[in-house]
Amino acid sequence: MAFTYRFTTNLSLLLLFFFFATSFAALVKEQPLVLEYHKGPLLKGKITVNLIWYGQFSPTQRSIIVDFIESLNSPASPPPPSAASWWRTTSKYKGGASTLVIGSQTLDESYSMGKSLKTMQITALASKPNPVGSINVVLTAKDVAVDGFCMSRCGTHGSTRGKTRVAYAWVGNPETQCPGMCAWPFHQPVYGPQTPPLVAPNGNVGIDGMIINLATVLAGTVTNPYDNGYFQGPATAPLEAVSACTGIFGSGAYPGYAGNVLVDKSTGASYNANGVGGRKFLLPAMWDPETSTCKTLV
Repeated sequence: MAFTYRFTTNLSLLLLFFFFATSFAALVKEQPLVLEYHKGPLLKGKITVNLIWYGQFSPTQRSIIVDFIESLNSPASPPPPSAASWWRTTSKYKGGASTLVIGSQTLDESYSMGKSLKTMQITALASKPNPVGSINVVLTAKDVAVDGFCMSRCGTHGSTRGKTRVAYAWVGNPETQCPGMCAWPFHQPVYGPQTPPLVAPNGNVGIDGMIINLATVLAGTVTNPYDNGYFQGPATAPLEAVSACTGIFGSGAYPGYAGNVLVDKSTGASYNANGVGGRKFLLPAMWDPETSTCKTLV
């Protein structure tokens, strides 16, 4: 079985965001960001998200990620701004809205393929739960090395080839391997302005960093599942719904500064989205096709 696999949480873009000074904006008239629609199918309707936990994750860590996915389509109404309102931006892309529901969860706590994974091993893990109309998500633990992780990517998404195509994604836990790359702004960046890191809303830099990257790949999966949906640039390394807005979490964002976000008075944690069960998340900006801008919740 053949696969496509591409970068969607683009570290090079994040580094460029840090390096380029805002003064250059005064020299060149800013052009609107436009993600071209390449006429391919998008994922719409009810979509099952199957989770493959590779390595050791605590029950608390798993519950944070499950709560995030459930928050994207919660029938309850958390106080605004909500994670559900963030996800509704995907409904503005051609074809209507998608509803994500948690499906199966597979625990591979014995590291069945070892602690150093190649790309094809990730795709093999993702292909095991293989029903049509689903997204299979591989989540690797903090002690699992993956090709390209921390060097060129924090997470990816792709699809199987053939008559029946199934979308899948992967996100790694950056807690010990590269928090300054894949968990910013909850950790000082490796490069660029060294502003104080924000406090992670769920008390776990690695998992809260994974939420940002999972949000990125899920939005990219539903709006560009088969390399012919919404993107800008080459199909092999596209700018997609969220990766086109790298480094922006609130209004007024600039290199090294995530933007104006909310702060929990009791914990000091930064967030911009409320979820189920009182959860709070920090979600990246998403490109809005109606305004051709990177839309933030605050």
